[in-house]
Amino acid sequence: MKAGTIIAVVVALVAGMLVGMYALAPTPEAPVTAENAAAPETAGSEAAAPAQQAGVRWRMGSAFASSLPILGTMGKRFEERISTVSNGNIRVQFFEPGALVPALELYDAVSEGSVDAGWSTAGYWAGKVPAAQFFTAVPFGPGLGEFLAWVYHGGGLELWQELYARNNIHVLPCNMISPEGSGWFREPIDDISQLQGLKMRFFGLGARVMEKLGVSTQLLAGGDIYPALELGTIDATEFSMPVIDEGLGFYEVAKNYYMPGWHQPTSINELMINMDRWNALTESQQATVEAVCGDNVRAGIAEAEASQFKALQDLQEKGVTLHRWPDEFLDRFRAAWEEVAQEEAAKDPDFKKVLDSLTEFRNNYKIWREDGYL
Repeated sequence: MKAGTIIAVVVALVAGMLVGMYALAPTPEAPVTAENAAAPETAGSEAAAPAQQAGVRWRMGSAFASSLPILGTMGKRFEERISTVSNGNIRVQFFEPGALVPALELYDAVSEGSVDAGWSTAGYWAGKVPAAQFFTAVPFGPGLGEFLAWVYHGGGLELWQELYARNNIHVLPCNMISPEGSGWFREPIDDISQLQGLKMRFFGLGARVMEKLGVSTQLLAGGDIYPALELGTIDATEFSMPVIDEGLGFYEVAKNYYMPGWHQPTSINELMINMDRWNALTESQQATVEAVCGDNVRAGIAEAEASQFKALQDLQEKGVTLHRWPDEFLDRFRAAWEEVAQEEAAKDPDFKKVLDSLTEFRNNYKIWREDGYL
């Protein structure tokens, strides 16, 4: 055989081996781009890439404006941190109240899947899920540490998620705040009879307590409160912590600020996720969302506790008189709450189930609460 022929055969053999090796090699994954990541996946399609490869792009409606300290800013923090921690694999876009749906319609929107996720608080859904109110705040209820203990180790979170799962929603605690102010009034409340006939914006289970004392309550979203107070549609209001209330300007209309916030000794904000979207995540992605929410809880508590004293000092400089409810008022509020709790439990099995769980936990926790702390 001639030398040229030998060389040609060798080249052909090597080329054939290279082609075979390439054919057997795994196909490299296409890089995730904004275009292919945003494309919707078809359920059950063999062509649909796994969520971890395609990335997650959610729209999150909010019940709180991003400008609201802690209540809103922690929603923006979640938006930023989830992208950073997941290295861009999970991106959640925060939308201001009303940009996707009205703030008080978020629950239905997430349930139906027209919105992927919602940044809100469970007490807004009292008309749909009465027992959900326990997962914002409880009148005369647990403080920060005890509340966290019940939610994470006393069965609270399981009950909460069970309630929401019936409506195709997965829920996570994703922020936590300090005690709230108890109310803004135009005139000092020297006698509890002065509450009778007042029209007052009030939230959650505390509203039912105020109704027991003759107050006409209504639930308004944060941005609607000041105009209602200024125009006289309501006579008084409560909303949140001093640092938030100051920013909303209630002191311009009502100069008497009452504490403590017996109706919300501490409060939780929630991340609602459409159940189908949650189930489409990989285990790693779910863990990432949970971890970022857990970090948000830590950050919310710390910022809330660090922010209130300066706000109270500023309010006093602006002419606000700070009041602390006398013990006899607090006793009346507590007695009314106990009536409300039993009445609601008699009407709703889920309410009773959650109340019983929390009550049992608090009874057991009592020895530590009373002996373990100064």
